[in-house]
Amino acid sequence: MLKKATKLKSIIKTKTKSNINMRPTSEAMIELLTLVFLSSLAEEAKAKAFEEKSATIRAQHLRAVSKVRSKGLC
Repeated sequence: MLKKATKLKSIIKTKTKSNINMRPTSEAMIELLTLVFLSSLAEEAKAKAFEEKSATIRAQHLRAVSKVRSKGLC
């Protein structure tokens, strides 16, 4: 998980083109929020898989959950 957080940090820095300085606390907050989001997405996908009586969380479960989440944001 640490590698993914480091990758996320590098993506953020390249997308901002280094014009924006981020404090370490901001970087930590972004990493924590990302982990919380991924954790909740995994929990919802787990529930969706359980509803469909699947022992494995599949990509279709994640897609179904993410579609519901994206509709809620608009």
